[in-house]
Amino acid sequence: MEPELIRDVLLKSSVFQKAPHPLGKLLISGLVTLEGERWANRREIINPAFHLEKLKNMLPAFQLSCSDMVTKWKKLSVGGSCELDVWPYLENLTGDVISRTAFGSSYEEGRRIFQLQKEQTHLASQVTMSVYIPGWRFLPTKTNRRMKQISKEVYALLRGIINKREKAMKAGETANSDLLEHQNNKKIGMSVKDVIEECKLFYLAGQETTSLLLVWTMVLLSEHPNWQARAREEVLQVFGNKKLEADGLNHLKIVTMIFHEVLRLYPPVAMLIRAVYKDTQVGDMYFPAGVQVTLPTILVHHDHEIWGDDAKEFNPERFADGVLKATKNQVSFFPFCWGPRVCIGQNFAMMEAKIALAMILQHFSFELSPSYAHAPFSILTMQPQYGAQLILRGL
Repeated sequence: MEPELIRDVLLKSSVFQKAPHPLGKLLISGLVTLEGERWANRREIINPAFHLEKLKNMLPAFQLSCSDMVTKWKKLSVGGSCELDVWPYLENLTGDVISRTAFGSSYEEGRRIFQLQKEQTHLASQVTMSVYIPGWRFLPTKTNRRMKQISKEVYALLRGIINKREKAMKAGETANSDLLEHQNNKKIGMSVKDVIEECKLFYLAGQETTSLLLVWTMVLLSEHPNWQARAREEVLQVFGNKKLEADGLNHLKIVTMIFHEVLRLYPPVAMLIRAVYKDTQVGDMYFPAGVQVTLPTILVHHDHEIWGDDAKEFNPERFADGVLKATKNQVSFFPFCWGPRVCIGQNFAMMEAKIALAMILQHFSFELSPSYAHAPFSILTMQPQYGAQLILRGL
């Protein structure tokens, strides 16, 4: 719980490594599960794909996906308003964005991968394992068999997309316009299996976390209409009712403050777990190899001693002068992790979230429905257990 110790743990990434989980092989692979030199090499290869200049080229894909969702909501708004659970729409939106930005012309196949990964994530909570056998073992239940079947199908779909892309590259028919283009290059030292791992990870990590950031933002702005009004006023001042431009996103100060506060109250992952790989000292604490250390993100983010008496209240004003000022340079805010292992897709997620919220605010005001039940719960990520029922009103 102490920011100084958290800083030391996250800086010593070679000593405090990701704790292996038996579901990992089925759900998560790629960069997030690698360690040491393999992690450093892979990160160096992938990092350029997430540079801000590269992300700006993806703005049309972001806008197209958001526009599709806004159009659906408008059609549902008979008489100017409608009540709906926005969470499935936001999940589909972020899956759509990844399908367009990662796979480009293979967008429809990308959507099928998103649907399969979504099903697999929901099945994860039902997986049955034999824990008394060293190394864990999956029991042959119907759910477990389906999980493995999905993994094979996703692998086959991704392999097919990559094979088509390799043929197109050889024929000079590609325009280097998506993330897969960057990764699918023999010269950069990634095998087809490596690329498939990163694509699966991009779907799981990128889709889920951004949709949750957006859903909790809409819930909190429904509860605090004054902040919703301030955010809308800023969006209209910067963009009016016109299309969004990349440079304008940097001027959305209030929207950024709101996102930081939402991530503080509802971090996508409630805690980080690290396994100690060799005896080490952190502060006045000694950790022998083999133990596990938990960094309870949500408890640190809600700590009254760090954030003040209003720690559990929604107050974006605390981020008015940026994250460093709000945290007093402590490691007390780490929704995307921190240090060498900070999330590589952080800029992608924030740009996508800004575009989505700005477009929603341009077209709708929203409030909580009487049927909404506030019940955050954690299954891998912090989700609204009963959905997010809101009343949308067209502007």
